[in-house]
Amino acid sequence: MAENVTQAVAERILELCVQRKIAVNALANLAGVPPMTVYSILNGQSKNPGIVNIKMICDALEIPLKDFFNADVFEHLEQETK
Repeated sequence: MAENVTQAVAERILELCVQRKIAVNALANLAGVPPMTVYSILNGQSKNPGIVNIKMICDALEIPLKDFFNADVFEHLEQETK
């Protein structure tokens, strides 16, 4: 279970890749995002994946942003600033 938004975004991307039977590299190419950008999101190196990158990934997956964020992984996240 994700502890923060960054982890939740990574989990959601992986979940969508599995559902659509698409490799991470293929997703990056479809999205027009460098593969290293996607991998840095997935492995936690990118602390702020950026909404533009997420939107480009959503476009490649042919889903709206609201569907990306409408997932259980985002339901019980702790507040980011304390």
